[in-house]
Amino acid sequence: MGDLFRRFWAPFLISEELPEPDCDPVRVRLMGEDLIAFKDTEGRIGLIDQFCAHRGVSLWFGRNEECGIRCPYHGWKFDVEGNCIELPSEGNNPKAMARVKLKSYPCIEKSGVIWAYMGPAERQPEPPNLEWTNVPDDHFYVSKRIQECNYLQALEGGIDSSHVSWLHSGSLNTDPLFKGSKGNQYNAADKMPVFEVEPFDGGLLIAARRSADNNKYYWRITPWILPWHTLIPPRADHPIGGHVWVPIDDHTCWTWSFNYHPSRPLSAVERRAMEAGKGIHTENIPGTFIPKANKSNDYLMDRDAQRAGSTYSGVDGIAMQDASLQESMGTIQDRTRENLCGTDNGVTMMRQYLIRAAEANKRGDDIMGLHPDHQRVRSAAAELEKDVKFSEGAKDGLFAELGTPPSTV
Repeated sequence: MGDLFRRFWAPFLISEELPEPDCDPVRVRLMGEDLIAFKDTEGRIGLIDQFCAHRGVSLWFGRNEECGIRCPYHGWKFDVEGNCIELPSEGNNPKAMARVKLKSYPCIEKSGVIWAYMGPAERQPEPPNLEWTNVPDDHFYVSKRIQECNYLQALEGGIDSSHVSWLHSGSLNTDPLFKGSKGNQYNAADKMPVFEVEPFDGGLLIAARRSADNNKYYWRITPWILPWHTLIPPRADHPIGGHVWVPIDDHTCWTWSFNYHPSRPLSAVERRAMEAGKGIHTENIPGTFIPKANKSNDYLMDRDAQRAGSTYSGVDGIAMQDASLQESMGTIQDRTRENLCGTDNGVTMMRQYLIRAAEANKRGDDIMGLHPDHQRVRSAAAELEKDVKFSEGAKDGLFAELGTPPSTV
């Protein structure tokens, strides 16, 4: 599975973490590897092995200067491609420098995010083409946080629409990025959604059906774009939301959260709410990407609020309501103890597709989700006549032109 994930561009830093040339380097742990990221004098971004090839000193202590990062121990210097460009202890001997190289990965910067490609160089794909990466800067907001569990538990939560009627029932009508939607009423009234799942070129369309007014069905359609992107159906005129779950290692992951509106800038009220940790975002401990509500403090759980029903689980905030329960399973859930049911169809199919994609990648076959066209899909919410298939009735909303309004309820 790690080999599969390395075939895709992985978001790993917010651009502000490397704000300018020759700024401080940043420690990075990604796909189980300890790396160092830095922006050189010419603005190029390097992601290289964190440890000096000489005697293993962490280059986080290094000097970022004159198009390279220099180890402070003995002055060995490396460029953004991991090449040794100065070797003072050997008189900068070209032959000696040619034998010294650190592992490095290519990086790009797009939509306020720095992305890395960690797969085979000859199979590097085109840059990400997700819709939120193609809208103007004032149309989107992105954040990240550490999640203390395997990426898959978080991803499975992202495609499970049935929990919304329970876990988030106290928040849908109060959170500034969710309230005001007719869909909130449907979520509250029908706690037994029926799931239908259909493939598309980039992954799966996971649709949850509930009863609606006028003898119709209310559909919430969540695309899963292989391997780690999910898009949350919008509510009212609020922005579309989504996540990317990127493995730090087997036991932790980066949870990236983004909101965007395809046809208008985010309002000042919306942006302030996102910055304050509302909606799918979190309020983090200053200077870190650790949520203030976390495992060490039991997520600031309020049992009185739980009893009163103002927050169904006692944990405040939609994002941490999800994360608290996903982390409660342990860092790697024992799936042999599960009892899956009909509302888990999206979860089971997603697992099957991941396994098939990993096997295809191992054989050298093409895999879905890599082509830029496969990434151009939206989430959608719609009220449809009962005899209309969701994939037909919501097709124009799912595969809409850039700049057009979302399909929402």
